[in-house]
Amino acid sequence: MEMAAAMPLDGVTHRTLEVNGIKIHVAEAGDSSGCTVLLLHGFMELWCSWQHQLMALSRRGYRCLAPDLRGHGDSSAPASPSAYTIFHLVGDMVGLLDALALPQVFVVGQGWGALLAWHLCQFRPERVRALVNMNIAFMPRNPAVRPLDGFRRIYGDGYYILRMQEPGIMEAEFAGMDTKFILKRVLTTRDTGGAALSKQWWGSTEEDIKLPPWLTEEYIGYVAGKFDHTGFAEAMNLYRCLDLNWELTAPWTTAKVMVPTKFIAGETAMSHKDPMAQDYILKGGLKGDVPGLEEVVVIPGGGHYLHLQMAEEVTEHIYDFINKF
Repeated sequence: MEMAAAMPLDGVTHRTLEVNGIKIHVAEAGDSSGCTVLLLHGFMELWCSWQHQLMALSRRGYRCLAPDLRGHGDSSAPASPSAYTIFHLVGDMVGLLDALALPQVFVVGQGWGALLAWHLCQFRPERVRALVNMNIAFMPRNPAVRPLDGFRRIYGDGYYILRMQEPGIMEAEFAGMDTKFILKRVLTTRDTGGAALSKQWWGSTEEDIKLPPWLTEEYIGYVAGKFDHTGFAEAMNLYRCLDLNWELTAPWTTAKVMVPTKFIAGETAMSHKDPMAQDYILKGGLKGDVPGLEEVVVIPGGGHYLHLQMAEEVTEHIYDFINKF
């Protein structure tokens, strides 16, 4: 197993495992004899977005695993966009657990990691002891509407997910900007609506974006260095499989998530501010699709990157839930 270059954190080790036909880099902390927590990152993130939870939960006796998803960081990045379906992603995580002889784990997801976690619970519920997901609620498959058509109806053709569909276009836009600027803008914004990632939305690339207290130049520099090496194309391929995922998951159209679940939302996150999303999450819709849902928490002032922005509070929410099992 080759070792991957890593942002140094005391007590965190790194290795690369061959699973599902590719290499997956994973950061690890804690006693290997403890219960395991699998931490799944989102788009424009890497394993290190979980740095606070890796340290805090491992100090409480948990073994914590934070992989780079395929196409990210030090994990393999297959060239074909069709190699990034939800089945590939779930297969990677099941393969990772198999390689480490872990029959069941706690799972914590954020952003794309949350979408992955929902599907992991649908496809292989016996591998998940309990789930904590953040900001991205479960999205039941609508057999009448493809995902991209749904986004087009709501936001128009200029929506960033739609503009990502043609390989090379958004990558060229990103290539014209400094990667540190890209990350700073994305991580500090509260606006991911219809104009997100457009030229108007980015504003002046010369702007010196002031970092909030929960972000450091070291973190930005490490993540930017990885994306400078890999580029963004493979990470964007997650979005390029949305319609393909819709086609492939037809057999799971009415499948529920039965795993014990806690859902955490940031009050100001765009995924929660939408009135329809709030109704779904808070008025029984989410519970109907996720019968295992036991708790819903809305964190005042919280944004999309809750695990970074309010690391201590989020860690306590995770610990309080998984400690019950």
